[in-house]
Amino acid sequence: MPLTPTARILRNAERDGFAAGAFNVIQLEHAEAILAGAQQAEAPVILQISENAVRYHRGLAPIAAAVRAAARACPVPAALHLDHATGFELIQEAAACGFGSVMFDGSKLPWDENVAATREITEWCHERGLLVEAELGEIGGKDGAHTPGVRTDPAEAAAFVAATGVDALAVAVGSSHAMTVRSAALDLPLIEALRAAVPVPLVLHGSSGVPDATMAAAVTAGMRKVNISTHLSRLYTEAVREVLAADPALVDPRRWLGPARDAVAAEVARLLGVLAP
Repeated sequence: MPLTPTARILRNAERDGFAAGAFNVIQLEHAEAILAGAQQAEAPVILQISENAVRYHRGLAPIAAAVRAAARACPVPAALHLDHATGFELIQEAAACGFGSVMFDGSKLPWDENVAATREITEWCHERGLLVEAELGEIGGKDGAHTPGVRTDPAEAAAFVAATGVDALAVAVGSSHAMTVRSAALDLPLIEALRAAVPVPLVLHGSSGVPDATMAAAVTAGMRKVNISTHLSRLYTEAVREVLAADPALVDPRRWLGPARDAVAAEVARLLGVLAP
């Protein structure tokens, strides 16, 4: 595994039995909130920029430069990670922008195509010192790994890691992306079986819908990176709505973005505590 900031965090998570909190950045305020929460918790953190966020900003470089500068100024370990990239060009751009890790999502591809594409990207990234996370759910499935009902098979996961050389693996164990209610039930025995079969850190995507107790149990069972996005966006939006409803005449965005940033910071600090059971 390349010794990038993400790799150092994951290595320590494996050693000490916690899960790295990985939170998605949409606006600069998200990055500031995530880093403030990490400082409050005195815990390392991974800041993720997804392909969807890149599309929203109409480019990667500006938001990446801002987040990277904020992370460098943070007194706790903070890593910059590209999340759910489906194209090689974006991964190449992330490398040029100073990312230490990328996640290639070939989960919707048939097995052979997913293995071939992931292996090619992993080899390219390793030559440049980048850590690679990949995703595996239903083999040949069209709905991706984190659709309700999809599960990752431990033997297939071990074969996938051996064939591709990836450094971390996102697996399907019952979570689902974009949940706004925290009611997901995870397959904890499956997580234990995957942990025993797979020689690289396991990653839980779609964790916004996972209750605290279940999330902590997943960490105990072997999860070492936990991705959370929608849950924080919901809190962010609720804070904005509350401020604007109380004073509809507000026109200065700092007056409503500030409270939203504070709400996310407090929740990040709390969640980092959950991930260190």
